[in-house]
Amino acid sequence: MEIKPVKNEADYRVALEEIERLFDASPDTPEADRLEVLTTLVEAYEEKQYTIPLPDPIEAILYHMESRGLSRRDLEVYIGSRARVSEVLNRKRPLTMEMIRNLHRGLGIPAEVLIQPYHTFKDAA
Repeated sequence: MEIKPVKNEADYRVALEEIERLFDASPDTPEADRLEVLTTLVEAYEEKQYTIPLPDPIEAILYHMESRGLSRRDLEVYIGSRARVSEVLNRKRPLTMEMIRNLHRGLGIPAEVLIQPYHTFKDAA
């Protein structure tokens, strides 16, 4: 089984073609083993070359709310008053460190997402 590292786009395309060819390999066969190794190599290459940027903090909060059926009122315990929640979600007030900690601890939104700089309308003034 000759397998080489995936170092560039050409290697990547060749590995993907081979994975596609082997995709229906029966378990516990040399072909299935080759498929598993190639898949691991391709995943490692993709992780290095195609990093996905972290989402905008406000977009992440909105997504979190929508995916869990939360309302703005549910955020008050983490952010503050109804007005404060509105200001943050409407980008009129930036998140504070306390808000970030509360959202991270309470809702599980990754801190590395929340601490990123992002555009507020206050910035534009």
